[in-house]
Amino acid sequence: MDGNKLNELRELVEFLKANEIAEFDMEQDDLKVRIKFAGEPAVAAPAAGFDMAQLSRLMASAPAAAPAHPASAPAAVAPTAPAAEAEEKLHEVKSPIVGTFYESPSPGAPAFVKVGDQVEVGQVLCIVEAMKLMNEIESDVAGEVVKRIAASGQPVEYGQPLFAIRAR
Repeated sequence: MDGNKLNELRELVEFLKANEIAEFDMEQDDLKVRIKFAGEPAVAAPAAGFDMAQLSRLMASAPAAAPAHPASAPAAVAPTAPAAEAEEKLHEVKSPIVGTFYESPSPGAPAFVKVGDQVEVGQVLCIVEAMKLMNEIESDVAGEVVKRIAASGQPVEYGQPLFAIRAR
């Protein structure tokens, strides 16, 4: 990576710190970069003008990046699960980003999944919009959708449960 790009990255990290932006996501081609600062409220921001291959090499040496603690994000309000579901140890699909939850690809379209549907690993469950980008959230387990926890059109936080799935 040339010196200019390295300086731009350092300036970006300092900008994120100075503006108390705790989470930073960037996606370009087939590479994703995420920077999280511990102890800050989660706010997502996109980046532009960086080559992802070059950034990926720098991320390992960026001392400012630290893993986020889920406890640092504001608590999500979710309905209480019945005792039977709690005993079953349902798998929760959580939001990987801060944004707006949508259950369907467009207004008026059927939901990606509904309670009772069988899902496979990699199947799209919903969309979380962040900074005008529509991010498809996929199932990381195969099983039956038991509960949709988030409400369509409502904001979701990083790490907030979106679905409960009874894994096969």
